[in-house]
Amino acid sequence: MTNYHERLSALRAHLATLDLTGFVVPLTDEHMSEYVGDYAQRLAWLTGFKGSAGSAVVLRDTAAMFTDGRYTLQVREQVDATDWQFVQVPATSMTDWLRGAVQAGDRIGYDPWLATVDWVASAGAALADAGAELVAVDSNPIDALWLDRPAPSPAPMCVQDDALTGRPSAEKRAAIGEWLAERRADAVILSALDSIAWTFNVRGTDVAHTPVALSYAIVHADGTAELFAAPGKVGDDVIRHLGNAVTVRPMDAFKDTLGRFAGKRVAADPDRAVAAIHETLRQGGAAIVAERDPTVLAKAIKNPVEIAGHAAAQARDGAAMVRFLKWFEETAPSGTLTELSASDRLAAIRAETGLLRDLSFDTISATGAHAASPHYKASVESDAAILPGQLYLIDSGGQYADGTTDITRVMPVGAVSDEMRDRFTRVLKGHIAIDTAIFPDGTLGGHIDGFARRPLWEVGLDYAHGTGHGIGSFLSVHEGPQRIGAPNYPGGGPMEPLRAGMMLSNEPGYYKAGEYGIRIENLLLVVERDMPDGDLPMLGFETLTFVPIERTLIVPALLTDSERAWVDAYHARVADLLTPLLDMETAAWVAAKCAPLQVE
Repeated sequence: MTNYHERLSALRAHLATLDLTGFVVPLTDEHMSEYVGDYAQRLAWLTGFKGSAGSAVVLRDTAAMFTDGRYTLQVREQVDATDWQFVQVPATSMTDWLRGAVQAGDRIGYDPWLATVDWVASAGAALADAGAELVAVDSNPIDALWLDRPAPSPAPMCVQDDALTGRPSAEKRAAIGEWLAERRADAVILSALDSIAWTFNVRGTDVAHTPVALSYAIVHADGTAELFAAPGKVGDDVIRHLGNAVTVRPMDAFKDTLGRFAGKRVAADPDRAVAAIHETLRQGGAAIVAERDPTVLAKAIKNPVEIAGHAAAQARDGAAMVRFLKWFEETAPSGTLTELSASDRLAAIRAETGLLRDLSFDTISATGAHAASPHYKASVESDAAILPGQLYLIDSGGQYADGTTDITRVMPVGAVSDEMRDRFTRVLKGHIAIDTAIFPDGTLGGHIDGFARRPLWEVGLDYAHGTGHGIGSFLSVHEGPQRIGAPNYPGGGPMEPLRAGMMLSNEPGYYKAGEYGIRIENLLLVVERDMPDGDLPMLGFETLTFVPIERTLIVPALLTDSERAWVDAYHARVADLLTPLLDMETAAWVAAKCAPLQVE
C-alpha cells in the first residue's frame, strides 16, 4: 500500500535542500492540458488524488488540497485528512489561501513549465503582501523523488485525413498567417496539444482518451511552421502529409528556438503558453503579443464535414448505448453487477462497432452514494455492487475518427423512491429548458445557465458544476472556449459568446450526498434560428445525442404540456434514428422506452 505520508515528508525534506519552504503542485502538464499523460501525474503521486482537476500546496507545517465542488467527496475519500487540509475553489482561491498561510521570509517554489503568466503574477503579488517570495525552480522537485516515474509516451503521430477534418492544414496555417499579419506579428507559439493536432491535422495517443501527440509548434506569418516533437514521433507518412512548408525539429530544440526571436513580435496565449515560454521569449528579446491562441475559436466552430462526422459517430454510439442499457436493465436486478463490470461491458459494446479508437474519458460508472460525486471514478478498491433500490449513473463517451461523444444516463435498479423520481424530473425539466432555449447571437453561456437550474432552485436545490462544456472533433471531450455555466460554479467562467457551429454538452444534475446522484447529458449544436417577426439574429440548439431517457424515472405530472411534447418528440427521433442500426429485440426495447408519456 502506498505511503503518501512518507512521500509528503520526503518532499518537505527535499525542498529544504533547495532553500524552499513550500511548493505548488498543479494537475497539468507543459501544455496546460486538462488531461495529462502518466508522466505528468505528479499530484496523484504525491497525494493519492485521482480526480481530473485539482492542485496542492505544501508548506513546512501544513499542506492543502484545492478542488472544486465536483470532487468534494472524492478528495476526502482518496487523500489523508491528517496530512492535508481540504479547500474548495472558487470559494477560496489558492492565492488567497497562500496569502494567509505563509510567513514573512518564506520561499514558495513553482514549476514555470506548469503555470500561466497570470497565475505567477497573482501568486507572486499575494506572497509579496505577506513578505514571502514566489521562486521558479529549474527542475520539478517531485521528479527527483518519483523514482519510477513513467517516461513521456513515444507513440508516433498519425494523420487525420482531410476528408474528416473538412479543411487541409495548409489552409488553416494560411488563416493563422493572416491573423498574425493583422496584428503585425511575425509568429505565434502553439503549445496546447489540441491546437497543434487541429492545425496540422494530426492525432496521437500520448494522453489517455485524448487523441493528441506531445509536441510544440511555431507558425509564421507566411504560413510556414516548425513542429517540435521527440525523435521517432513524426514518421514519413506524417512528413509527407505536412509538406515542405512545415519543418520538423526535435522537442529539445524548442526552448532554444524561442530565444531566437530578438526584435520580432511573437504571439503567445497567456492562458495556454506557460510562464516558461513567455519568460524565454522575453529573455531572447522578443516582443510578446499576449492574445488568445488563434486556433481556439476556429476549432470550436465546426465545419459541415465535422458536423456530419459527429452525427455519424453519435448514431453509432447511440446504438451501442441502447444495447448496454437494455443489458443493464435485464442484468442489474440480479445483484451480480458492480460499477467496474458494468463499465467494462459498455466499453466492450462500443468496441464491437469496430470503429472505436478510445473512450473519450474515464467512464463514470457510479451507483448509490458514489453517484453523488459528479466525477467519481470506480477503482478496484471502491468498486461497489449495484443493488436494488439504487440509482445507477453512467457518464461515458467514445472517440471515433469522425467524432467525439459524451452522454450521461441514469437507470433505476428495481423500485426507487418518489424523491428520486421527483429530482430526476426536475433535472429533466432543466435539460429541456436548455435544449429549447432561443437567444440572441452573442449571448454568453452564463446567460442561459440559470434556465437549467430553475426547476431545482424552486425547491431549494442546486448542483455544484457547470451545465455544459464544449466538445472537440475527434479531440478533447472538454473543449473551450464555449461553455454553459456561471462564474460561481466550476467550469463557469470566463464566458464566451455562443456562435453557430459550436458544440456543447447539456448536463444539469442533482446530487444528494451519501445517497444518490442524477445527471442527464446530451450534446448540442448551436444553430441559427429564423425569427421572422424579430429584430435580432437569434440562435438555438439542435440535439445531437439520441438515446432514451429513462421513462420510469419521469413524473409526467411535473412536466408541462410542452415539456411532455418535447420528451415524446425526442423519443420519436431516437426510435427513427436507431432502429435501423439495431437487432429486432433491441429495436423492440427501444420502441417501448420511446412510447409517448402518459400522465399518471
